[in-house]
Amino acid sequence: MAKKPAEKNTTAAFEAAIKAEPTEKFVLRLYVAGINPRSEAAIRGVSEVCETHLKDRCELQIIDLYQQPTLAEGEQIIAVPTLIKKLPLPLRRLIGDMADMEKILVGLDLRHMKGD
Repeated sequence: MAKKPAEKNTTAAFEAAIKAEPTEKFVLRLYVAGINPRSEAAIRGVSEVCETHLKDRCELQIIDLYQQPTLAEGEQIIAVPTLIKKLPLPLRRLIGDMADMEKILVGLDLRHMKGD
């Protein structure tokens, strides 16, 4: 009978660890075309999501297709701005207006973190 409380404590510790802040590293690539209001809004919106919801767990790469046009073909970019979540899987793509943080959270499957 003495093992039951120990098992219960172990289970409680395990459940607490699962509920703790996730440690998955997010790798995001934001494709823009030059510096213009849409690109700037996309950079601000995605950066805010990284700082607010993925603090210290986000690697954001901003790629200007005017400076690196060959990357558009490799990633099959047909419109900008485009945000690609490379990790964690599954891969996700968001295309268009990135000024709406809620849209970005839903698109990256982070909506449950909104209250963090």
